[in-house]
Amino acid sequence: MKSTRIKPSPEMSPIQLQFDDNTLLPLLFGEHDQYLARIEQQLGITLVSRGNRIAITGPAGAAEVAREALELLYDRLKRGIIVDQGEVDGAIRRASANDGTGKGGGGASMGTDAGEVVIHTRKRRIEPRTPAQATYIEAMGAYELVFGLGPAGTGKTYLAVAMAVSLLTAGEVDRIILSRPAVEAGERLGFLPGDLREKVDPYLRPLYDALYDMLPADQVMKRLGNGEIEVAPLAFMRGRTLGHSFIILDEAQNTTPVQMKMCLTRLGENSRMVVTGDTSQVDLPAGARSGLADAIETLEGVDGVTFVNFTDVDMARHPLVTRVVRAYEKSERRAKKVQDQGGGR
Repeated sequence: MKSTRIKPSPEMSPIQLQFDDNTLLPLLFGEHDQYLARIEQQLGITLVSRGNRIAITGPAGAAEVAREALELLYDRLKRGIIVDQGEVDGAIRRASANDGTGKGGGGASMGTDAGEVVIHTRKRRIEPRTPAQATYIEAMGAYELVFGLGPAGTGKTYLAVAMAVSLLTAGEVDRIILSRPAVEAGERLGFLPGDLREKVDPYLRPLYDALYDMLPADQVMKRLGNGEIEVAPLAFMRGRTLGHSFIILDEAQNTTPVQMKMCLTRLGENSRMVVTGDTSQVDLPAGARSGLADAIETLEGVDGVTFVNFTDVDMARHPLVTRVVRAYEKSERRAKKVQDQGGGR
């Protein structure tokens, strides 16, 4: 593929891309050119396709982002990776974070070397869509305890489950333990209908959903049945030592410091643990300290522990969700500023 700039100017930068494999273009453009339309809508530029060429017209920065996004998507197609709307949105976010330079910010290159950072499962080949996701995947392969921190929709849990399934099917761990605190149930858990599993399953459903995305349904059921995969509330971890396991503690912001310490000290021989959470979304009673916030402070600088921070740039959900998150963060900063000013009087 060749990229040629035509008559550059500070205002408008017409760019023409030429692709060398015409058979990939329908997949790149999407049905009825829907992916091109999405890029135009997101970036405020114009894309015109003629044969194996695309002309990009628009403000210089946005045109560069569109160019890089299209090149990223085309590169994925050449490597046999299916492109869907999520991939298109991810390519736009990644190119925007790179400012169209091809150099990511988060400590991991997301240019042509991005294919080296990949997770293989029975059903999917999963590659990072943002620099932070690449850093996260690399961290899970290098550290025994990884904290994935940031807002919902950034892939923290999904990628952790993917890594766990990949290591289990490769025989590098013997089992997967997936856990969440059922804090929403509180003292009312006993009043919910059904047996214990039926009571807690609603709080663990996101973990099941991720599993079914990585493995065939019969494999999920078989491995749940024989104990190779265990999905359980955090309380079930007490008193256990988990060896040769990949342990994921999800929604960790809803643990207390005592619960967090209990969970972290379950780590046994040849085991890894990933802790995910968002310190801005704590559902604990007012005034209760989050075990995740406490762990971040306590474990800073501890050998073998690393923290990967995600932001709204990494969100893989509907673009409106990103705008909602940003609006809430702005409101929270404004409220904190008012509170700080009031406390200083």
